[in-house]
Amino acid sequence: MTKINSICVFCGASNGVNPKHKENAIAFGKMMAERGITLVYGGGRIGLMGAVADAVMENGGKVVGIIPAHLDDIEVGHAGLSELIVCNSMYERKVEMFRRSDAFVTLAGGLGSLDEAFEALTLRQLGIHDKPLVFLNALGYWDKCLAMIEGIIDEGFARPSNRQLYSVTDTLEGVFEKLSAEPGPKFDPKEKLL
Repeated sequence: MTKINSICVFCGASNGVNPKHKENAIAFGKMMAERGITLVYGGGRIGLMGAVADAVMENGGKVVGIIPAHLDDIEVGHAGLSELIVCNSMYERKVEMFRRSDAFVTLAGGLGSLDEAFEALTLRQLGIHDKPLVFLNALGYWDKCLAMIEGIIDEGFARPSNRQLYSVTDTLEGVFEKLSAEPGPKFDPKEKLL
């Protein structure tokens, strides 16, 4: 069983068209705070990113935002966090988010969220880290993406065992259930993350 003290959340810098996604981000942030789990995320104050961060802070939790300077310069950085780290690049942002997190959760999001989730997935596949990754598939948001992964496996470009690199749930409670069901990490990834 994995002890989760911090979760890196990947999610959109917009709210999307369905208000349920923002409701889920707010509810998830509240649930993290209630469980004493630190939020690690991309440091934005807008969209689902801002909603989940605000919910954690408003419910007495801790939030660590990590944002590249070029995004902070155009004032999308969240000034009201427990800690805001301004780094030099998108790459440095991901490395720092990955280092500071015990697990990864992907809420609804866009291309950036997809990039982050797939990098976390790939690094787990390569043995760079052994941290759980959960997709919140509320409203079937990730159905097409998950079907694409199945297609990749079917075509022989990924092993069937790669299905064990991530888990999927359609409920917020299910995220925490999936995380608590994961075995503890097999190694300390700090040395392997560049």
